[in-house]
Amino acid sequence: IRETLFYNIHGQTGCAEVDSMTEAVAGKGFLLVCISCKRREEVPGSAIVDWHYKAAGSDEFIHIFQYEYNNPIILHENFEGRLEWKGTMGTKDVQIGSVFIHNVTYNDTGTYLCTFHRTLYLPLNEEHVVISKEVELTVVENANPELTAVISEIMMYVLIAVLQLWMIGVLIYCYRKIYAENEARETRKTSIPCCPLTSKSSNCFSLVNSA
Repeated sequence: IRETLFYNIHGQTGCAEVDSMTEAVAGKGFLLVCISCKRREEVPGSAIVDWHYKAAGSDEFIHIFQYEYNNPIILHENFEGRLEWKGTMGTKDVQIGSVFIHNVTYNDTGTYLCTFHRTLYLPLNEEHVVISKEVELTVVENANPELTAVISEIMMYVLIAVLQLWMIGVLIYCYRKIYAENEARETRKTSIPCCPLTSKSSNCFSLVNSA
């Protein structure tokens, strides 16, 4: 499923969808994301959220959790004390229906079905909408690094190596330039004729001064 981010522009709330994670680590916690945005924020509404679970290899869903306005209920003993509501609080107009699983086990692998039972209070009547989303959860021993993270790390090392080579090139260029200038200066000095101490020739002193 997709996770929705809520933002505020000029006092009006909106939402945008991003991909949700589907891989949990055994012994850790995991957020099951389920969000359903209303198409029109100005229309008041209310919603009840149900979570069902189907184990890997099974054909039947079991009802494990329900939320109805400040009343979260765990409905299956396998999840007793491990599910925590992380959705919308303080209003009946629920749009975030996420739950957090504490102490994930390998037995939690499977399909999770999230269902919004929404009522929209339109000016002339009420509209009832049912929206369902699934999360295919896989439980692993260790977290696998995401491809984007691996690529970013590789690019970082490549950039560092390129910068180091560039700095070495700059140092070599500067050293050669300074060395060439020193060589040219020494060459000019050796090409100037020596003036006798007793000589008062203006040409001789002009050559020395020009050097």
